[in-house]
Amino acid sequence: MQSYISNIVSGISITDAIDVCIVAFIIYKVLGFIRESRAEQLVKGLLVLVFATLISEQFHLYTLNWILKGTMTLGVLALVIVFQPELRRGLEYVGRSKLVKAPFGQFDKEKAKNITAQFIRAVDDFSANKVGALIILERETSLTDIAETGTILNAEISTELLGNIFYEGAPLHDGAVIVRGDKIYAAGCVLPLTQNKNLSKELGTRHRAGIGITENSDAITLIVSEETGIISIAVDGKLSRFLDIKTVEKTLLNLFLNATGDEKNVAVKSLAAIFNMLGRKNDAAK
Repeated sequence: MQSYISNIVSGISITDAIDVCIVAFIIYKVLGFIRESRAEQLVKGLLVLVFATLISEQFHLYTLNWILKGTMTLGVLALVIVFQPELRRGLEYVGRSKLVKAPFGQFDKEKAKNITAQFIRAVDDFSANKVGALIILERETSLTDIAETGTILNAEISTELLGNIFYEGAPLHDGAVIVRGDKIYAAGCVLPLTQNKNLSKELGTRHRAGIGITENSDAITLIVSEETGIISIAVDGKLSRFLDIKTVEKTLLNLFLNATGDEKNVAVKSLAAIFNMLGRKNDAAK
């Protein structure tokens, strides 16, 4: 027995170990993707069909086996069609190149502070006066198709322009603003609504649209409620509510500062810590 195990171990090369680690990592990521999406129940159904097919083949139930095999083929096709947004998001994540900087990495410190100040003054005013606002900060995933549903502006970011866009009665106030780099790229844009059925019923279309765009891209959404003036931020399909203006300022600075290398990692970790903290506060409030 010892010699048998020794022969197996001696036959494993470094490339075999690397191969196993890569496959294990891919399986782990796929399982995590399934758990975080709506695909979990459908995958369970496909597994039941696979098991039933094997049983029918084992007991020579030819008609049932033929029907189940046909159903499995349709089931795989249904998986691709029904969960196209999740698959698209997964492929975009895999395809993102870290060698290409996002627009947020192109600003010097003074410009980052100036852009942040423009947003903060606008958001603070929206919150105080209960003006609804929906601002999308584009990152690595292009939102050109979303921008084309609205009006292309490509204008400098300013408190006054944001105020005019979201002023009640203005032609573009009901849609979303797309921010690309240091420009307000488009306004009056139509966003996809979230598919999450577990959201609070008190969240309206503005919040659901703000969450929806972050489910289909790596964008960050800044939302101000028209009814309550509450400020919220959505990232990766998750919403953090009841934010104060200092938290919003810190979040935007982390995004707009020209951070590279370790500084960029610190910014990302800081942003993650903010949302984890806010998530715990929201859970405690419920």
